[in-house]
Amino acid sequence: MGGEIRQGHSKVADQVAERIERLIVDGVLKVGQALPSERRLVEKLGCSRSALREGLRVLRGRGIIDTEQGRGSFVAALNGASDVSPLMHLFSSQPRTLYDLLEVRALLEGESARLAALRATEADLVLLRRRYEEMFEAPGDDDPRAHARRDHAFHRAISEASHNPVLVHTLQSLNDLMLSTVFASVNNLYHRPAQKRQIDRQHTRLYKAVVDHLPDQAQRAAREHIQSVRDSLREIEQEEQRLVRATMRLEGWG
Repeated sequence: MGGEIRQGHSKVADQVAERIERLIVDGVLKVGQALPSERRLVEKLGCSRSALREGLRVLRGRGIIDTEQGRGSFVAALNGASDVSPLMHLFSSQPRTLYDLLEVRALLEGESARLAALRATEADLVLLRRRYEEMFEAPGDDDPRAHARRDHAFHRAISEASHNPVLVHTLQSLNDLMLSTVFASVNNLYHRPAQKRQIDRQHTRLYKAVVDHLPDQAQRAAREHIQSVRDSLREIEQEEQRLVRATMRLEGWG
């Protein structure tokens, strides 16, 4: 965060805002995270308190930070408006969109896994190991939604290890929809022992490829995992449709 901001003209507040925005884009400051204290920011940015306060005011005006009495300033939910848009509503209400989204996940997460295998730091790998272990430590009778959140957190840790801010924020902007696809897979697949074992093996293969810095294997493992989930969900859907048709025939509808 070093590097002193030159003062003496009206653009100082914009420079302060730009520096803080850079920290957010780079993932140093994350959504919901509190900003460092005013004293620490003044020291690190090399600006005056008045310039800092004006820079924070600029960021508040852009909707990038929020300030609450007693809580201080923190990074705002940057994609808050998008998940209530008409388009997002249509996406979440139409079942076939699940498969479209899984196609997008296969592409984006394949690339994020490849980059993570190339760029992951020791700190990234510690966090990734924690998320990986959490998926296996959960009790078997755990709430499916809690499983879904842990599964999603594992994939999120891989995307953050890619150190591509645009990729991380693109995946995060799909967060609610992504979580719904993970929940669909967990709810429909985790209680089926064969599918659960397959998902566990795929997560392990993906985890090891990233940790061992094998980019091509990581990309392939991520894509194959998502494509396998998509194929399994299609299979379940077809089974259910066959069951409905058979029931209708039994009841004299067909």
